[in-house]
Amino acid sequence: MAAHEHPQPQDADPAAAGIGRRRFLGYVLAASTLTVAAELGEAVLAPDRAAAVVPSAPGPAELYDLNDMLTHATLPTANLITIRVDSDGTASFALPRAEVGQGVTTSSAMLVAEELDLPLDKVRVTLADARPELLFNQLTGGSNTTISTFTPIRVAAAVARGRLLQAAALELGEAADTLTAKLGVITSSVTGKSLSYGELAVQAAAVTTSQVAVTLKESSEFKVIGTGQRRVDALEAVTGRKKFAMDVHVPGALPAMVCRPPTINGTVRSVENLDEVRAMPGITDVVRISTGVAVRGRTFGQCIDAVRALKVTWGPGTVDDASDDSIRDELRGAELPLPAIDLLTKSVDARFTFHFASNSALETNCAVAEVREDSAEIWASLKSPITAQEQIALTLGLPASAVKVHVTQGGGSFGRKLFHDGAAEAAEISKATGKPVRLMWHRTDDFRQGRTHPMSISRVRATYALGQVLTYDQRHTSVATDFGHGVGEIITAEAARLPVGDLTFSETIFTLTQQTPYNFGVVTQLLSEVDKGFHTGSMRNIYSPNVRCAQELIVDELAKRMGKDPYQFRRTFLKDDRARAVLDKAAEVGGWGRGMPAGTAQGIALHPEYHSYVAVLAEIDCRPQTTGRKVPDAYTGPRVTKVVCVVDAGLAVNPRGLEAQMMGGIMDGIAITLSSGLHLANGHFLEGSWDNYFYTRQWNTPPELEIVVMPPTTGRPGGAGELAVAAAMAAVACAYGRATGTMPTTFPINHAGPLGFEPLPTTPPIPASPTDGLSRAY
Repeated sequence: MAAHEHPQPQDADPAAAGIGRRRFLGYVLAASTLTVAAELGEAVLAPDRAAAVVPSAPGPAELYDLNDMLTHATLPTANLITIRVDSDGTASFALPRAEVGQGVTTSSAMLVAEELDLPLDKVRVTLADARPELLFNQLTGGSNTTISTFTPIRVAAAVARGRLLQAAALELGEAADTLTAKLGVITSSVTGKSLSYGELAVQAAAVTTSQVAVTLKESSEFKVIGTGQRRVDALEAVTGRKKFAMDVHVPGALPAMVCRPPTINGTVRSVENLDEVRAMPGITDVVRISTGVAVRGRTFGQCIDAVRALKVTWGPGTVDDASDDSIRDELRGAELPLPAIDLLTKSVDARFTFHFASNSALETNCAVAEVREDSAEIWASLKSPITAQEQIALTLGLPASAVKVHVTQGGGSFGRKLFHDGAAEAAEISKATGKPVRLMWHRTDDFRQGRTHPMSISRVRATYALGQVLTYDQRHTSVATDFGHGVGEIITAEAARLPVGDLTFSETIFTLTQQTPYNFGVVTQLLSEVDKGFHTGSMRNIYSPNVRCAQELIVDELAKRMGKDPYQFRRTFLKDDRARAVLDKAAEVGGWGRGMPAGTAQGIALHPEYHSYVAVLAEIDCRPQTTGRKVPDAYTGPRVTKVVCVVDAGLAVNPRGLEAQMMGGIMDGIAITLSSGLHLANGHFLEGSWDNYFYTRQWNTPPELEIVVMPPTTGRPGGAGELAVAAAMAAVACAYGRATGTMPTTFPINHAGPLGFEPLPTTPPIPASPTDGLSRAY
């Protein structure tokens, strides 16, 4: 069932035109004030496709992608998402997703405000606790939140609005069709009398739950959806009042930290000085746990001192002898074969290497836990809270109903908070000590023992003849991506941990996300994974940045070999008009083809995913750089000087938020192309903090940055949270290749150069100065 009818723009998806239905069923729930719910979500249809001389059959992700799967999985429990109107005239909504800076609390509030005809500042969006009954409807990932909640939230708000109008009609003794709702007030067009939502909240409440039908607004009636709005939490964020996990007040919850092994997954064999460390100032507890030795103290500074003082003998980890070179060799050995080449055609053949990357967030891993004899309570930023609740309950030996998991606001995620390792550790420490704890990982813990984007290689071969691309084959081989969070609940989470379960998940995710937007004849894209000894995760866009970067570099090479302009070449072979439109706009706004000095160049790339399209034009300066200050060598490499990003996300609920998402994705793309990677040596990563993990810095942020949000092309939103990363990475890589005359094949580009920093010691992995430790980690 489609979300609603939408007047079709000239370039709109024609598939949407025949599916418009705006009538839905919802519920009025028995409650003391008006409480309502939706019943149905929306279906997602595949986009229309253009033909070409040598057309490619649509890939699986073009017919049914990961977002479709995630959205359809939410439908059975959509009626469990409720909105409550209170007597103060506000509407409250507990969003069953995580807010980690992507702005979903703002866009969700906008949906409520639109259909309820309520001022945006009267909508209160909080984050729901773990609710196992929601099943797959509490997973935050795959840029799916806005897509999957767009219709249910609107339906629930429309039910509330209708119920309030009925209550006003009874109060005023007038027909409902003589009343209008605006900004939380219902007014009679006959008498001019008015009643506020607050005055009607109790009268509109129901004593029994009943089903009602509602009609959603036409897009032409939107006053909030599609307008740029400031974030509803912006003031709290900039004034320091926004509450994160470490701001939660739990009586008696003292700081805790963990002394961790020097190599990945190392184990504790013995601790020489437990009693000595327990006697240190402020330290209340020192206990062995599954991941190391935990200390609990009055302050985090005292905990750092205690961790540093511990004398631990460590057992081996799972990848103690591993290095960048050994993993590259392992990946090469697991690479799936390409088809035999046709001697009558020409070909482009290349292999690309993508090193490990950190998906540590600015907010380091942390959680608060209080475990009692018969219950437990956890506070943490969690994108899969149901999985966390159920797996922590199993570990504690408690029923899931006895473990309450509160989802807090998060200071970033990048896929990191799909995993609940911090919450699980906090619960384990609290149980071992019998006391509540406030656990925080040191920054170096996050870089060396936290989650990483896996190292991978991508072999690509494309054949061409007579001005046409005849075949495109890609074999992507990666260190295994951990999908142990499942699809948001314990059954799929446990299935992912079975001997072949992770491979099944990986193949499914890869197939449902990777697509080729070009008509390149016979297309195959296959995944192979190896080595499960690392802590990996779905860093932004999962496989897409690396896969897309390799593909777009090959597209540039094909254009060069065939004597074509890279932009025009892409335009000729694109399947979809929406893709062509964003590419054209990026070329136009960015001034594609303008004259540039030697050592500088433009690059352009396209990425389709989540029913959205983005094109990025980047300009790079590869001439020797100077920043005017003493900086590591890694800072003086190529500099991106200009980026134009054009995004078509269907119906953009909050264009201002969409722009911000694109900006963040662009910075990620620049980083993983040029400078941000992890160096693996002897079973551990050399990088230990942000000062030696060279994410995009101010000197390398393009001084010219323009985001263009296309007018609505469909009547429903597409995903956007991770959309720009792949296109930005590919555009910067293509620009680098054109500026230097050599196609880059190793990423980040500076990885083979000097480290530019002195690695921190591995035992214990904490800086030598307490002050330095606090400044780095906290």
